[in-house]
Amino acid sequence: MSNNIDLKKGLDIPIKGSAKPVVSKTIVPDTVAIVPADFKGFTPRLLVKEGDRVLAGSPVLADKKHPEILITAPVSGTVKEIVRGDKRKLLEVRIGTDSVQEYMDFGCKRPESLSADEVRTALLQSGLWAAIIQRPYGILADPALKPKAIFISAFSTAPLAADTEFVLGDEFAAVQAGVNALTKLTDGGVHVSLKSDNYASTPFHKLENAILHTFSGKHPAGNVGVQISHIAPIQKDETVWTVSLLMTAAIGKLFLKGKYDLRRKVAVCGPMALEPSYAQTVPGVGMKEFQAWYGASADGIRFISGDVLSGRNVGEDGRLGFFDNQVTLVKEGTDTELFGWARPFRFNQFSSTRSYFSWLLPRKKYDMDTNLHGGPRAFVMSDNYYSKVIPMDIYPLYLIKACIAGDIDKMEQFGIYEVLPEDLALCEYVDPSKNYIQDIVQKGIDLMIQEMA
Repeated sequence: MSNNIDLKKGLDIPIKGSAKPVVSKTIVPDTVAIVPADFKGFTPRLLVKEGDRVLAGSPVLADKKHPEILITAPVSGTVKEIVRGDKRKLLEVRIGTDSVQEYMDFGCKRPESLSADEVRTALLQSGLWAAIIQRPYGILADPALKPKAIFISAFSTAPLAADTEFVLGDEFAAVQAGVNALTKLTDGGVHVSLKSDNYASTPFHKLENAILHTFSGKHPAGNVGVQISHIAPIQKDETVWTVSLLMTAAIGKLFLKGKYDLRRKVAVCGPMALEPSYAQTVPGVGMKEFQAWYGASADGIRFISGDVLSGRNVGEDGRLGFFDNQVTLVKEGTDTELFGWARPFRFNQFSSTRSYFSWLLPRKKYDMDTNLHGGPRAFVMSDNYYSKVIPMDIYPLYLIKACIAGDIDKMEQFGIYEVLPEDLALCEYVDPSKNYIQDIVQKGIDLMIQEMA
């Protein structure tokens, strides 16, 4: 076991509705959708038209700047509809699925016997290059670059996150093959971070060709950005790549089976889930396919693809994101509270400080909703709120202010290269000023991409 990195800062959100480790339903959707917005830094060029037949792994979209980067179909079927928005912006490519799935045959290969170019070509042709995220900025990786290192987080501390061992414990061989393939793409090694609490019981501590690290502490200890900051912080002009463990397994299945196989166990959870458990399905499935978990009416429910802190509010008509294996159902907080500021005796509400008496009930889970308990107001000029929940060597308050001001020099100085919005999600949660901090940070990152390109 490697030396453990114990993170003292952070916050676990005690929300009700964790998924029981059982697959309640296998969802074979009538329609799935490819959503270009899932892929940051990707400018889509359409390769199909309505009525075209596709197999799982057939090219559907290509990047205009890097034509070799493809997004491929997650299922076999017929292109049913191409959905566009304002100024003909491509929003979705909807595919009607076959009852029996057919896959493109990419050929079985042993990644350890391949060259870097052969691994790169296989990932590009299959569409799995889109699984690799480049930092800084959280965009799709540039195939022409060689990163300083590649990082994988083998656990998640996000609220109600899917259990990694339950989801991927039986796919160890695929994960190992994925790691073997990724090692070809960097000279700095593949760094895999594990949770120290269950290090001995998880099968992933047996991974070979990987540099293992262990972490303990509260959320966001499972965020790969936090792990990178403690293993090898990103400096200016440096590039690292990250791959989720879920996508590492998909990469491994590409080489072991020759298939583009994105099937996954998805945790359907949250306070509004009737029986929180898992579904077996594919990305791009519609939220309406999860009706068994929320009943006849979707009124008053927020549908989140991902977790409650950094997931996307997609609505009842939305889709499961390409990178997500969690659907969180939360009540829309539309209720108002008279003189709420004068009622400290709230045993049914959680506070990250000692504003309420929830600190007396450390094990209690709360039926949380989306209510902000107030609106945006003047920025609180104190870093104490943010620094207590961010275990990184940055100044979050000053970074946020620099993003608001659009000051590139200050953003560089205060750590914009090290973070993505998800890394500061807890700042947004504890912020007494009710600012949308993740949006602020994303706008800062967008400005950096625009000015530094």
